[in-house]
Amino acid sequence: MEKFELHILGCGSALPTTRHFPTSQVLNVRDKLFMIDCGEGAQLQFRRARLKFSRLNHIFISHLHGDHCFGLWGLISTLNLLGRTAELHIHSPRGLEELMRPTLAFFNRQMTYEVLFHEFEADAPAVVYEDRSLTVTTLPLRHRIPCCGFLFAEKPGLNHIVREMVDFYGVPVYELNRIKNGADYVTPEGKVVPNHVLTRPADPPRRYAYCSDTVCLPGLSESLQGVDLLFHEATFATDNLVRARETFHTTAAQAAELARSAGAKRLLIGHFSARYEDESVFLQEAQEIFPAAQLAKEMLCVSL
Repeated sequence: MEKFELHILGCGSALPTTRHFPTSQVLNVRDKLFMIDCGEGAQLQFRRARLKFSRLNHIFISHLHGDHCFGLWGLISTLNLLGRTAELHIHSPRGLEELMRPTLAFFNRQMTYEVLFHEFEADAPAVVYEDRSLTVTTLPLRHRIPCCGFLFAEKPGLNHIVREMVDFYGVPVYELNRIKNGADYVTPEGKVVPNHVLTRPADPPRRYAYCSDTVCLPGLSESLQGVDLLFHEATFATDNLVRARETFHTTAAQAAELARSAGAKRLLIGHFSARYEDESVFLQEAQEIFPAAQLAKEMLCVSL
């Protein structure tokens, strides 16, 4: 299968700790890198994960709280120092371009590349990126400011050629694209070779959902049905349920309930509050409801 893997660069929340970096992730889809949120230190973690800056062209920001976007200025400056020439696309709720343009103009007066901002409204689902193999759709969330998550969905692929059968029937190279798209093959003698003899089904398309800071939203499960991997913030454990409501955050148990109702295959929780020295409480709480839960941690790589 083609590469589809998630790298955790940071999984802490707003207050800094020595245990975690602020929120940032990179999704590698067929060697195209998509950054999701960009907290402080994201570029350092990017290096530690041995990822290539040249393959990063799109950054998705969930909301404009500092622990999710303060790393942008340093990253953009570093790419400039490296002599980047390719455009960098930043997708975010409205307001980021107005915030960043003056400081970029001050600190990077001679830019070697162009930063393009693509702003969207966070209150309704929208496709904010699409290429031949992938779509990215926003997931409206409810936080103290406009905020959304992102659903990364592979498009269905073409059938895989069975090389032994293609060689056996002497199928010309120019016929292969038609066959990949489902066509049968007709031999020069007029014999019809069914497509299922020449191909095997494409790999099932994979989906990754990222749910950033939000109160618990049970209705979100409709948009997440059957996702291969769900990342959901779990800032607090149930012992701080009242605090979670006050700050528009989710508990580990609530994230697990959402994963279960959505029929997710796996759950990854993060954005841990600095007040917890022992984070095993998050895992225990989540796994009691959803056994396929896992704690996010820096440098974790999850393959789908």
